[in-house]
Amino acid sequence: MSRAGDLWQDYLWRRRRQLRLARALRKRRELASVVDRTDLIRPGDVLAFTTLRNEAARLPFFLAHYRALGVRHFLVVDNDSDDGSREILGEAPDVSLWHTRASYRASRFGVDWMQGLLMRYGRGHWCVSVDADELLVYPHHDTRPLPALCDFLDGEGEASFGALMLDLYPQGPLDAVRYTPGQDPTAVLPFYDRANYTISRKRDLDALWIQGGPRSRTFFADRPERGPTLTKVPLVKWHWRYAYVNSTHTLLPRALNRIYDDQGGEKLSGVLLHTKFLPGIGAKSAEEKTRRQHFGEPGAFDAYYDALIAAPDLWTPHSTQYRGWRQLEAEGLMSRGGWG
Repeated sequence: MSRAGDLWQDYLWRRRRQLRLARALRKRRELASVVDRTDLIRPGDVLAFTTLRNEAARLPFFLAHYRALGVRHFLVVDNDSDDGSREILGEAPDVSLWHTRASYRASRFGVDWMQGLLMRYGRGHWCVSVDADELLVYPHHDTRPLPALCDFLDGEGEASFGALMLDLYPQGPLDAVRYTPGQDPTAVLPFYDRANYTISRKRDLDALWIQGGPRSRTFFADRPERGPTLTKVPLVKWHWRYAYVNSTHTLLPRALNRIYDDQGGEKLSGVLLHTKFLPGIGAKSAEEKTRRQHFGEPGAFDAYYDALIAAPDLWTPHSTQYRGWRQLEAEGLMSRGGWG
C-alpha cells in the first residue's frame, strides 16, 4: 500500500474509534446504577469489567478467582437477570453494579456498556475485561498475582496482554454434568483440545485470528469460517481513547492487538478457561435462540443452538485433561516469554 493509502487507512480507523467512543457515551445512558462503590477504587488497583445475564451459578467462583488474582474492584452490568445474579453482586463489597433492560444486541453485544464504564473508571488502571464464563490464567498465576504481571508489562512497555480462549468440556453428554455454585469449574469440565487450531493474521487490524477447538470441530466442521474466534485481549492498561472493536477480540488503536512476537521469539500470553458448557447450557441455548440477542445473523445459528440443546458429547480419545498452566505452556497454548 502507498504512503497515501496508509494515511487514509489510519484516518478511517481513527474515525471508527471516535465513533465507537461516542456510541459508548450514548449507550451509558441505558445503565441505571444499583450499587455504586467506585469511591473505593484507589490508584494502581486492577479492575475487572463484565456484562452478564443470569450467571448466579458461576458468580461465586468467578469472583473468588479474580480476587485471588488480585482484582480489587468489579464493575458489572447486569442485563436484566432474573436468577439472583443481581442480589449476589449487590451484596459483594468490592462490586459496583449497573442494571439495564436494553438490548444486548443493540449495544454491540454488551461492548458499548462495558466501554462506557471503562472510559469513566478505567483510565490509568490495568483493566480485565471478561465474560462471566471466562477465567484468566497465565504463567505463574498461582504465585504471581495480577499486580506483579502488570508491573512486568509496564516495564516491558506493553499496554495490552493477549490470551487464547480455551473451551473446557466434560466426558459424556453435556446434560449429565452436575455443578455446585462455588465449585471450581475445571473439576466438572476437565477436558480441552490441545490441537485442532488454525491461525491467520488480520492485517487490517494487525491482529492474530485463532479458530478451532471443540465447537469448531463439532458444530462448524462444514463451515470453519463461522467457528468461534478464540483470540482475546482481556488485560489492557486503559486510556480514554482506547476502544474495543469486536467483543474483546480486537482494539483500537491497532498497536494494542500486537499481542504476539512476529520476530521469531515468544511473547508473554495467557489463557481464558472458557466454562460455557456448565449445566444449564441447553436451557440457555434455547432461551438465546428465542431472544436472538447474539451473533450478527442470529437465524444463521439456529442449528448451532439446536445442537447444544441436544447435549452432545464433545469428548474424543484425543481430548486432554487440564492440569494447570505449566501443561498449557508446554503445549504452546500460552507462553511465559521473558516472565521467567
